[in-house]
Amino acid sequence: MDYLQKHKGAVIATLVILSWGLSLWFLLHFPVNIYSPVPYLLLLVQTHLYTGLFITAHDAMHGVVSRNRKVNKTIGTLAAGLFAYNNFNRLLPRHHAHHHHVATGQDPDYHGGNFFIWYFSFLKNYITWQQLVLMAITFNVLKLIFPAENVILFWMIPAILATFQLFYFGTYLPHRGEHASDNKHKSHTLAKNHTWAFISCYFFGYHYEHHDKPYIPWWQLYKEKK
Repeated sequence: MDYLQKHKGAVIATLVILSWGLSLWFLLHFPVNIYSPVPYLLLLVQTHLYTGLFITAHDAMHGVVSRNRKVNKTIGTLAAGLFAYNNFNRLLPRHHAHHHHVATGQDPDYHGGNFFIWYFSFLKNYITWQQLVLMAITFNVLKLIFPAENVILFWMIPAILATFQLFYFGTYLPHRGEHASDNKHKSHTLAKNHTWAFISCYFFGYHYEHHDKPYIPWWQLYKEKK
């Protein structure tokens, strides 16, 4: 029990990764009936687990998955890579630039344009041509093994939707518009509703709290909500 408590961050990160992997394996074998609501509900669950992969990688960027640096980076690299071949080493400096220069011209996550321009800028900053090539290769390999509709519904579309989920709840809503002069983190935050905060983006709607205490892992962030 003491061991689990000491390594709780790594255990939770491992559970998120395993949940994503086991769910994907099950769903790739799932008989799809496009006229039933069940596949679409499962698609949303898989989207949430994809978001969890990125949140896990994000926590590793702050060094809070494990006190052991090698374990922390290994888990972060794995979680990032499973989410559409993101490169942990490439994401790391960009995310810290976001924290150091939030909502300024030096913030890679920020854009003063409308929603669609901002979203395009967000994608451009985080998606590379190498990722697209790897995704295309993986798609074509997977559809040789599994039904194409399963690969599209449960591997490809959830990754796209999770990108939107991360952007909308973790970047756009928290940083859009004007911020009070005493808002040192230039971040809005969700009203207190822990269930919605978890479902929407693993508590990262509590965004001011995250910027205020970036050393708090996602699964404890709700405790910082006043």
